Amino acid sequence: MRHKQYYRVGCMILGSLLYGSAMAAAPSASMLANTCAGCHGTNGSSMGPASPTIAGISKDFFIETMEAYKAGERVSTIMSRIAKGYTEEEIKRMAGFFSQQKFVRQPQEHDAQKAKLGKKLHKKYCEKCHEDGGSSSKDDAGILAGQWDKYLRYSMEDFTSGDREMQKKMKKKVESLQKDHGDKGMDALIHYYTSQK
Repeated sequence: MRHKQYYRVGCMILGSLLYGSAMAAAPSASMLANTCAGCHGTNGSSMGPASPTIAGISKDFFIETMEAYKAGERVSTIMSRIAKGYTEEEIKRMAGFFSQQKFVRQPQEHDAQKAKLGKKLHKKYCEKCHEDGGSSSKDDAGILAGQWDKYLRYSMEDFTSGDREMQKKMKKKVESLQKDHGDKGMDALIHYYTSQK
C-alpha cells in the first residue's frame, strides 16, 4: 500500500517537473514579444528614431527578416546576435503576435513641399509593392508610411551601398529613381513617408 502511495507521489512530482519544463520551453507569443520592447517599443511601436516599428508587419516578412539576420545575410548592429537566440517556432509565434498589433505612427517633422513631391514619386516608383501610400503589409513588404526618418535613411543607405540586398524589381525602381531625380528623389520619398499620420 505504502509503495503505491510513493509511486503516485513520484508520478505527480515527475509530471509536475515535466509540465514545468514544458512550460519554460514554450513561452507565450506576448512574452517573447516583450523581449523586443527595449528597442522596438511596447507591442512593436517604436519610440526611438533608429529602430523601426514592427507592429502590423506581415508574418512572412517578420520571419524572412529574422531568418536573414540569423544567417548573417542582413547587416545589423545587434539583431543578428539576437535573432540567433530564437528557435524557428519562437520566431513564428512572435511573427503572429506582431502581425496582429496596430501600427502606431509618431508625429515627425517633415517638409511639406518635399512630401508633396514624394507622394508623386511613390505612385510612380513604389506603389506597386508598397501599397496604400506605403502603409500596407499585404505584399510582404515593410511598412514605410509613418516609419522613423532616421531608420528609413539608414535602410536606404544599406540598400544603395550594397550592404543589404535589394530584390530585382526594387533595384530596378531605385536605380530609375536615382537616374531621374538623384538624391533629391529619395529625400522627397522619405519626407512623404514620415509625413503620414
